[in-house]
Amino acid sequence: MDWKGFGHKVVKGLDYLVPVAISVGLVVWLFEKVNFRDIVRVVRDECDFWWVVVMMAITTLSHMVRGVRWGIQLRAAGVPRMTVTKESVSIFGAYALNLVFPRLGEVWRCVYISRSEHVPLSTVVGTDIGDRGSDAVVVVCLTLLCLVVAHPAIESFLSHYQVGRDITHIVDDKLVWLGIAAVIGGFWCVCRYMRGYRWVQKMDGSLAKVWQGFKVLFTMKGRGWYVVLTLGIWLCYYMETYVMFQAFPFTRALVDEAGSAYGLIPGLVVFVFGSFSMAIPSNGGLGPWNLAVMFALSLYGVGDTEGASFSMVMWGCQAAWLVVLGLFSAGYVFRQKELKLRSGGK
Repeated sequence: MDWKGFGHKVVKGLDYLVPVAISVGLVVWLFEKVNFRDIVRVVRDECDFWWVVVMMAITTLSHMVRGVRWGIQLRAAGVPRMTVTKESVSIFGAYALNLVFPRLGEVWRCVYISRSEHVPLSTVVGTDIGDRGSDAVVVVCLTLLCLVVAHPAIESFLSHYQVGRDITHIVDDKLVWLGIAAVIGGFWCVCRYMRGYRWVQKMDGSLAKVWQGFKVLFTMKGRGWYVVLTLGIWLCYYMETYVMFQAFPFTRALVDEAGSAYGLIPGLVVFVFGSFSMAIPSNGGLGPWNLAVMFALSLYGVGDTEGASFSMVMWGCQAAWLVVLGLFSAGYVFRQKELKLRSGGK
């Protein structure tokens, strides 16, 4: 029996099953916590879907801006200039596929650009890693901003909720920080003294790609535009949440609440909590994102039923729109292949 091949299949199977299990498990737990009929009633009687349409338009714009930003990075890595439509299609298709399986979209967009532009896949993968790495930097900055401007809500959470007290205990525990330092030190020792092992060499190769992906950000032309577009992407992401506040009366009330800066601070808290939840492997964030948004809204007195209604409408409508954009991408790719065959593959 080919144990290596069997092990590879098991790992691949777990890659598909674990995110599905997380999504299903958390959604089941969510609907045990709230009454589904109550959610339907809130959505039917209180949701203003015109604001949902505005939110989906902003979603489309954010993906187009992300595509243009990636195009700057790709050109710096030697990929020929592409049309804005093609850059956007690469993102539309990626996000639609991520609904099926996390990271599948990232693989697809790298393979798509590599094949259509006839460039090495490793080059495209390096830019994708840098693309996501720059987003990670933004998330960290937003978190620090959230801790400053939403300090009262965060402090209330840390002192009044058991989860918050547990987090405080972990952060204050010196053994935790010593453990983190030990892991970092061990990782450095492995990279420094075990380079002869094949798996270490593969890991070094992956880290080299990460470095190349980041390196091009500091050496490429159009760095200023890259920063502007990055801010544009995350402003769009934030505005999706803020606009959705107008869709329900209980979140609309947060806009008029004293000290909320017209709802900008609660919007930031909900947005940051939701962004962090995307690190948990699930299908398009289903489950972890909904619970994170519910929890963030609860810090401002929004009940579980209302919070679940908000999160399900926003996630569900975004997911449906991503499917539409994904179908558009599939049609575009098919049409381009057809035109290429008609022109003799040139």
